[in-house]
Amino acid sequence: MAAVYRRAAARRDLIEHYVYLAEHAGEEKAERFLANAEASFNDLANQPRIGAPLLLKGPELAGLRKWQVRGFDNVLIFYFPRDDGVSIVRVLHAAQDWWGLFDVTP
Repeated sequence: MAAVYRRAAARRDLIEHYVYLAEHAGEEKAERFLANAEASFNDLANQPRIGAPLLLKGPELAGLRKWQVRGFDNVLIFYFPRDDGVSIVRVLHAAQDWWGLFDVTP
């Protein structure tokens, strides 16, 4: 089975999304979000090239890709494919300024 590595920022992002959803949409939806995020991570680990590649200016981010959380189309997963799975970098809402965060080339 392919591995899923979560960076600290991604773990924080998941907690923030969970708390927000629990407070505004209920715990059931927050739990569903976490389950769907994990399922999406596993999908990516098994097929790491399915996400859209991003054109970034910084060489340290070369190869970064994005995908969405299953059932939560406005929540994006940013990750690096690895030989043994994926490394989840961030999990951000699409309305956040992720373009500025990653310095995406237009």
